[in-house]
Amino acid sequence: MRLRINGDDKELADGLTVAQLLDELSLEPTRVAIERNKQLVRRATFTETALADGDELEIVTLVGGG
Repeated sequence: MRLRINGDDKELADGLTVAQLLDELSLEPTRVAIERNKQLVRRATFTETALADGDELEIVTLVGGG
């Protein structure tokens, strides 16, 4: 399936969930905020939120500091 992630097209396996996508991208689920098709995806639903061909995602990495 084709996804648009942060403005870039990516070709990925069909049937991925948000959690599987994050694993594939080597991103820590607790350190990101995700918008799918202009709707915020709640972290509690990452494992059950299936992605579909043509979805547009914005992934923001949270960075701590002091």
